[in-house]
Amino acid sequence: MKSSLLQALVRFLQDELAIPSESVAIALRRNRDASAAHCIPMILWQYGLVTLDQLDLIFEWLETA
Repeated sequence: MKSSLLQALVRFLQDELAIPSESVAIALRRNRDASAAHCIPMILWQYGLVTLDQLDLIFEWLETA
C-alpha cells in the first residue's frame, strides 16, 4: 500500500511538473521501500527523467508536504 505522502508526491509529479506516468512508474519500480517517498526524486534524476530544476522543485515540495 502506498503511503499518503507517496500518493501526493505522484500527483504532484504528474499534475504540477507534467512528469509522464511511465517515468513515475520507473521510479516506483526502482524504489526499494514501496511506501517511502524520499528516494523517488533521486531515482528520477539518476535515470535522467527530471532536470535539476525539477529536482529542486520536488525537494521543496517534500519539505512542505
